[in-house]
Amino acid sequence: MLSSFGDALRTAALPLLAASLTDRPLLIASVTACGYLPWIVFGLLGGAVADRVDQRRAMWTVDAVRGLLVAGFAVVVALGHASIALLIALAFALTTLQTLFDNAATALLPSLVERQALGSANARLMTGQKIAGGLVGAPAVPVLIAAGAAVPFLADAATFLLAAALVAALRTAAPERAARAAGSTLRREIAAGLRTLWHDRALRGLCAATALCNIGMGALIATLVILVTGWLHAGSAGYAAVATAYTVGGLAGGVLNRWITAGLGPLRTVLLAGTVQIGALLVMGTVRSLTALVAALAVFGSMGMLWNVNTTTLMQQRAPADMVGRVSSAFRTLAVAGAPLGALLGGAVATAGGRNTPPLLTAAFFVLSVTALIPARKPDVPVVAPDDDVTTARAPG
Repeated sequence: MLSSFGDALRTAALPLLAASLTDRPLLIASVTACGYLPWIVFGLLGGAVADRVDQRRAMWTVDAVRGLLVAGFAVVVALGHASIALLIALAFALTTLQTLFDNAATALLPSLVERQALGSANARLMTGQKIAGGLVGAPAVPVLIAAGAAVPFLADAATFLLAAALVAALRTAAPERAARAAGSTLRREIAAGLRTLWHDRALRGLCAATALCNIGMGALIATLVILVTGWLHAGSAGYAAVATAYTVGGLAGGVLNRWITAGLGPLRTVLLAGTVQIGALLVMGTVRSLTALVAALAVFGSMGMLWNVNTTTLMQQRAPADMVGRVSSAFRTLAVAGAPLGALLGGAVATAGGRNTPPLLTAAFFVLSVTALIPARKPDVPVVAPDDDVTTARAPG
């Protein structure tokens, strides 16, 4: 949760810093785009490594390195040497390390809780991250920036280093793993993860739907600062307000997840979430009001939490225990692949059609996403083992 607090500071501060360095939407969007690229380049590798190593050790090591990187960047900002190129380099480096951290964290959780409790565990974990990251972190950004442009990044570095120390202090036994077959290589292990994902119809449909969503999300996230400060003229305080609204919505989604999922099942819950998000996006792009944007982002955030909790839980429940990292990385890599393109599309659309048009572009991609998700919601989709010929379980609701 400490890392989430720091992530929120950096995620909010980077676009504001970029906007202070240039007024060109495409350059500002490029910072976000390059923050997604490592998932395409290193995501599969990160999942394979996460299945091989001590996941707890990998997590604290990554956080320590990220803390040192952000601390160095804060010094550069304090000296007045920040540039768009440096922001892009930082975003790329941090996400490269995140590919290992996130896959290790996803793979570690099923070894700590029972599989039937994964939904509740994920909801609590993501809700806690929202509290630390958005409810506390994002509103603090204007205050910290007022103290100096480098201050949010110094705080981010401190949270990484403290989180690394806390994770390193955990005394949890490493999960047992079956011995790797003779001649096993990272390439073959990555391919096994991809095959497992492909042959599971529910996960394959979710992956396609999430990929389409993330193209739109790339456009929205990369240009949100332009929408708030350029179209609504709400300044950094307005930007903090919409970020907080998104977080509060996420918290509501975390609370509601248990009851909604119990009634609809995880796949239908994801379908409902995507449908409601389309309406929220249309409001964002057509109603020129900060109040309307705050309300729309709260709804959007609540549905996003439902989507994220249920897709993560389904991955953890359906993947073989010793392949969670690889299946997770395959899912995330394929799902995130379009986000850099979406970020650049958002910048181009904002330049050509107006600063309110990226949310409308995002809505169009969400329509495609919901359409792609419909076939995956059929009940009793079999879970297929890596050798592709043994049914091991049935799909959760």
